[in-house]
Order: sequence, then structure tokens, then C-alpha cells
Amino acid sequence: MIPYCRFQNLFAAALAVLITASPAAALARPAQVAVSDLYPDPRQAKTTVVINKVLERYHYRKMTLDDKFAAEILENYLTVLDPNRSFFLQRDVTRFEGSVRRLDENLKEGKLDIAFDIFRVYRKQVDERVAYALRLLDKPFDFSEREDYQFDRSKAAWAKNEAELDDLWRKRVKNDALSLRLADKPDAKIREQLRKRYEGLALRVDQFDSDDVFQSFANAYTEALEPHTSYMSPSTSENFDISMRLSLEGIGAVLRSDNEYTTVQRTIPGGPARESGLVHADDRIVGVAQGLDGAIEDVVGWRLQDVVDKIRGPKGSVVRLQLIKTSSGSDTRPREVSLVRNEIKLEDQAAKSYLIDAGKTGKARIGVIELPAFYRDFRAESDGDKDFRSTTRDVRGLIDKLKGEGVEGIVVDLRGNGGGSLTEATALTGLFIDTGPVVQVKDAFGKVEVEEDPDPGVAYSGPLAVLVDRDSASASEIFAGAIQDYGRGLILGEPTFGKGTVQTLVDLNRYVPGDENELGRLRLTMAEFFRISGGSTQLKGVVPDIQFPTAGDVSKHGERALDNALPWGTIRAAKYKNLGHSDVDALKRNSDQRIDRDPGFQMLVARSRVITELDGQKLVSLREQDRRVETKRREKVLEDDKNAFLRSQGIAPLDPDAEHPDEDAVEKERDTIGRIQAEEAARILADSIRLATPATPKAAMRD
Repeated sequence: MIPYCRFQNLFAAALAVLITASPAAALARPAQVAVSDLYPDPRQAKTTVVINKVLERYHYRKMTLDDKFAAEILENYLTVLDPNRSFFLQRDVTRFEGSVRRLDENLKEGKLDIAFDIFRVYRKQVDERVAYALRLLDKPFDFSEREDYQFDRSKAAWAKNEAELDDLWRKRVKNDALSLRLADKPDAKIREQLRKRYEGLALRVDQFDSDDVFQSFANAYTEALEPHTSYMSPSTSENFDISMRLSLEGIGAVLRSDNEYTTVQRTIPGGPARESGLVHADDRIVGVAQGLDGAIEDVVGWRLQDVVDKIRGPKGSVVRLQLIKTSSGSDTRPREVSLVRNEIKLEDQAAKSYLIDAGKTGKARIGVIELPAFYRDFRAESDGDKDFRSTTRDVRGLIDKLKGEGVEGIVVDLRGNGGGSLTEATALTGLFIDTGPVVQVKDAFGKVEVEEDPDPGVAYSGPLAVLVDRDSASASEIFAGAIQDYGRGLILGEPTFGKGTVQTLVDLNRYVPGDENELGRLRLTMAEFFRISGGSTQLKGVVPDIQFPTAGDVSKHGERALDNALPWGTIRAAKYKNLGHSDVDALKRNSDQRIDRDPGFQMLVARSRVITELDGQKLVSLREQDRRVETKRREKVLEDDKNAFLRSQGIAPLDPDAEHPDEDAVEKERDTIGRIQAEEAARILADSIRLATPATPKAAMRD
């Protein structure tokens, strides 16, 4: 069993933000590649054949390389290249689809001509579209005309002809210009910025070499099977090795691609982004600059990896980000944040505790243990250090401390915890149960192993609740699922991420011994986690016993939002004993009444509604007056609710336009908002104590 179970989607890109890189590597720019060089080579053909064999034999999801799967690969490849359907014409796609009946047989033989042919057409279309966009910048824009722009075309029909594509790009350029105009950019600066943006798009595509094309297609192939399976070329593998040898250094953020934007998925505890208090989940990165006075580069429309390459850099260096809140849309003026790249130390991710006096609902003193990650210092452990740092050891110490402070219940806060060590998830569960199974792991061959509590005995047997959110993943879901199945504590918050699969790295050269060519590696999904009740944590995640209204539309978040995700499933339940039963209805009624009049939750729910509204929006008006009204409406909703909450806590709201906000005030505001849900979790636990009911769900979930 591999020690770490958390691998986020697009993991190589995420790690690249965390690690350091040499200044020379960051500044080097590849030259434009001649179209005549964009053809497959024998090494790539051999790699394709090996990938086929590894996937067919070892992947958790069984696959057959046939016409149906080939069609899915083609569709995924077109999405990788042209996700917003802004370059290819319907006639291009029809021609590509005509090759599907040959694609599966070609791939079995390692033939990649179709993939490279598609890319060459794509490159030609990009050059033509960019040239057209640049011509549009020489003309005036009429922002008083009533017309709409469909900015999300991921499910739209392909343009039928050049005229239709021209109109699409006319509206795209006009929308880009209007967004910058609404962000208070002068007309000359708008045209200059957009010119650089479009020229940069063409330049990056023109710099794709044969290996870049192959890796793009190979990942379209693997991710058509399952989203956490991906191919790493030899050069990408080398960068990954460097990242694993170095400490986690950088800004400490996991990024994802969201249409034309690079979005912060989450910040890492102890990292500069989190510590600044100025970078938040769902922020969009629209510009990046190096040093204190480097020029801002517009990164809208860039590939995720290209943005990552700009953000990463050596420890101690400065990177400046221009950020826009997703909840504000793309029309607001970006705020600039300066971050000093730094090492993310283990102790900065360590568990912490604090007290909440839930006096209003029973005068109960509740301890909260914040757990940002499931960590274990494997290096110190392998060096023979008996006092090596680990989640379970730290939490045991915090439990003793809280018991000494007379707490009547404990909340374990796993919000934003993306996982970590499976060993620690199992051991931590053991602090709250005497003995028994914690999680089941089923491999690609159907074999099931049960991970057991390694240490009989209970560190804490009192009232317990676990607080989770949409970003609680993998190891967090293992812990929360086990606590729920045993009936050991209440699960509160939002449905979790739903990452229930296990990945490993496979060196493809293992399958062609003696070959001098480096073939790269495959990140392979090879197992799945199942709860002791038999249901998987995959896709559905862990559903709270009491769900907060901030959850929003869960289909838009986590594993549920990924294409080709493995389905939820069940196996036979393990042998375990449910520790108790209780009715949570009374607890939920009390909580609902409090939340309805809580200004903190009103703010969080309003923010969630605005984001949900934006997520569902496909069209925007290209009329300036309409856009200004809509932007001000959203900003007013968000600011009014936020300010009302802060004033209810005796905190003066910060000036949103301040260039250099007071760091202590920013931290105080962040911590106050961050504890809204934790305080309600403490009140629910206090209610359960007051009502003399064990803090447990109705029954263990036997899915």
C-alpha cells in the first residue's frame, strides 16, 4: 500500500506551484516550432503501445480499446485543444469523426497520425483566429448595442462556417474589452493588453513541439478512461522527481483550469498564499509578475501549466498576482497581492486547537481541533527518530490538553483538508474507537484489504463531531466515513469531495527492458476506498448528518464535477459494531433556527448563491449599462451581508479598495469568517449534550 492517498486532479501542475525552480528554467522560452516538425516519432509509437497494455491490464476500470472508446478519446482530445469550441469548424470535426473507425486500430499499433493531423489543423485555426482578433482591435466598439455573448460554449454546437466563427470572435473580443473597461482600464491600455493576450495565445501554441502534442493526446486518451489517470513525458517526469526531492516551496496553492481562467482551488496551510490572508479558494488569477517591479503579464486564456511556470520560482523571491473573486465575476478591478515564495514546513500544517463557549445553547465548553492535512514525517521515521511528527501524535496531545481544560465535547475540523497519509487516517480514527476496521481497499484484481485500527484503546470517548466541507477529500473522507459508520460522532457541514480512488506511478520502461529511450510514466488509478459499511467514498463522498445551507449545488464540486469519474459502488460490509443510535432531527431543527437568523451564515449563503448563479450563467450582455448594473448588484449583496456580519462581531469592515490593508485586521477578519461554521458545529454538539443524546447519527450507513 502506498503511504499517501491524496492525489488531486492535475497534480503535476498543482505541485509545480508548490515547488521551487531555477531562475534560468523560469525565464527560458522555447522557439517557435515549424509545422513540418509536428509529426510522431518511433519512441512515441512505442510509448502508446505500452500505455495500451498497462491500462488494459492494471487500471482499476476495465477498458476495451474499440470504436466506442476511440470516439470518447477523440471527443476528449478536441475538448483538451478547444474546450470552448472557438477554433474548430463543424467540417473539421466531421472529418475527424470520420477517422474514429481507424483510431482504435491505429492506437493498438502505436500509430498517431490522426492525433498530429488534428493538432496541425488546430494550430492553423489558432493563428487565423488570433489574426482576426488583432484586426478587430483596430476598430471601435459599440457598448450601447443590445446583444449577448455566450462565453461558455463547452456544450454548444461547433461553428458551421467562417462567418459564424467570425461573429463568435467579434463578440469574444468585445466582451474581453468590456470586462477590462468595467475594471477601469483606459481604452489604449485595453487594446494593448488584449493585443498581448491574443499574440501570447498564438505564440504558446506555436511553441508546442512533437512531445507536447503527444503528451496532450496521451492525456486526452488516459483521462477519457478516468480523470486521475495521466501520462507524464520524460521531461515532465524529471520535473516531478525534482519536486518530490525538494521541500514544498512556492506560494502554497493548488490551481485548476476553469474555462479561460486559472482558479485557486485551495491554499495550503503554512504557505504564503494562506498566510497572507489575501488569496482565497475560487479566486481567479488574471495576471502574474516577477519581483517588486516586474511587469504584469496577462494570463487569461493561458494553459494551466503555463500559468504555473510563471508563478513558481526560487525560495525568497517575490511573485505578484492579480486576482479577481469568482463571486464578483470578471468585470471587477483586480486586486494585486505580493507573495514571497517560501518553504511550507510540516509544523505549519500541524493540528491546532482552540475553545468555543457554546453558552447560548447549554453552557458547554467545546474544544475544536483544526486539522489541515494528514501528515507524517516519513523521513524522520526512517531515520529512526522515535519522536517523529505525525497527525495522530499531535491530535493525541491536543486531546489531553483539551480534557485538561475541561471541555465537554470536541469538534474535529477537516474543512479544506485534502487528505494525506492513509496510515494517519487509520491511526487517527483509532483515537476515538477501541478497535476494529477503518477502511477497505479494493484493487484492480478484485482483492480487498481491510485497514484496522493499529492501537487498541481510546484516547477520547466523549461527545464528538466532525466538520467537513466540499474540499475535504480522500483521507478526510476515510476518517469521517468511519466515525459516521461506527456512530461515534456527528458529521456536520457540506458533502465532501468524493475522491475515493488510489493512484500509483508506473515507469513505462519497466515493460520494455533494455530500451534506451525514456518512455515516461503513467499515473495509474489502481484501487478504490470503501467504507466499513460497504459503500465507497468515491463520487458521493461523505454526506453529513446535518448539512449546512452553504453546500449549494454539490454536482458542481469535487469528483462529481469531473468527466469520466468512476461511479459510486459497494462491496460487502466489514465486521464492525455500531456504537449507538440517536435522532438528529431535534438537533437539526435547532440548528436551522439559529442559522436562519445568523448574519454569518446569511453572508456565506449569499456568497454561495452568487457563485451558483455565476456557475449557471452561459450568456452575458455586451451592453455596458446592463453589465454595470449587474456587477454592482452582486457586489452590493456580497459586501452588505459581509459588513453586517462583521459589525455584529464588533469588527470594522475593511476598505475593499485599500491597496495595503492592515495585516492584523485581514487576519482577524479571515479567522472570524472561518469560524462561522465551527461555532455552529460547537452549538450542535452542545445541544446534543444538553439533550442527553449521544452525538451520533441515526444509524451507521450501510449503503
